[in-house]
Amino acid sequence: MKRYDRLREIRRLDPERDFLRIYRITATLEFPWDITRALELALYRTYAVPSIGRLLAGTGEFSGRPQKRYDDTALLLDTVVEHGFDSESGRTAIRRINQMHRSYDISNDDMRYVLCTFVVVPRRWVDAYGWRRLSGHERHAIAVYYRTLGKHMGIQDIPGSYDEFERCLEEYEAEHFGWDEGGRRVSDATLDLMASWYPRPLAPLVRGASMALLDDSLLRAFRYERPHPATRALVRGALRARGRAVRLLPPRRTPHYVRQNPEIKGYPDGYVVAELGTFPVGRRGAVCPVPHGRPATDPATAGTDEASGAAPDPAGRGSDAAE
Repeated sequence: MKRYDRLREIRRLDPERDFLRIYRITATLEFPWDITRALELALYRTYAVPSIGRLLAGTGEFSGRPQKRYDDTALLLDTVVEHGFDSESGRTAIRRINQMHRSYDISNDDMRYVLCTFVVVPRRWVDAYGWRRLSGHERHAIAVYYRTLGKHMGIQDIPGSYDEFERCLEEYEAEHFGWDEGGRRVSDATLDLMASWYPRPLAPLVRGASMALLDDSLLRAFRYERPHPATRALVRGALRARGRAVRLLPPRRTPHYVRQNPEIKGYPDGYVVAELGTFPVGRRGAVCPVPHGRPATDPATAGTDEASGAAPDPAGRGSDAAE
């Protein structure tokens, strides 16, 4: 297999009908590292909307259990990518997401904005730092994938195309980005969590590098000082250099899923999808507000690939650590 063979495969598919297959190829074979970083940044952007940042701060999850919050969010979202919307695991993950959201007073506009970040931020990240830019087929398929996820979550007035998702995001941020003490606390906790993944002497460098990736609208909302231009240039240049280096590597042979990432630290012995996330008091038996077909009683854990029955790489990094 050559470097651009999968892109040629993607271009032979129909992004409306084959959106899940295209997104899986993009997220797990072509750009697994980049998509992970981009989705982290996508969720981080949402903290700059005061209603979202304030709510997340109020749950106490970021101050009390930031690693678990990160793990559960990443694993629930990626379960759908790995197993699909119609699988037992996928339905269970969506049910858990809906049960948690139902426990709080979240507006449809905020939910739709979060969905927009999942579509727009990965495209921007990959186009800036990936080993190639996303194709039109990939942008289309990602929009359809998250449009489908949004429908399963009961979100209303979902944008219909990538351009509409991007326009919705830009308009919402222009109107709603702003200072909130809770949002700043959540932002600080997230930056601290990311720094904790590396040896302690590197923590200030990791935090500084993370800040260098934030655009001015985020820095203003959180009232952070702007990083020095040289720091920004160094960090962003290093990411672009990584992308060029990855282009020279042979293509990844096997899919790399989020559950294999070294940043997922809370479940060394595996996990049960139905037990991920939080269970606010009185909500453990809550009924999901959106129908997903027959009830799911899936016991799938991180230790087994539902499709093949194969155990994942015990090192948790797949075959190409550089990607």
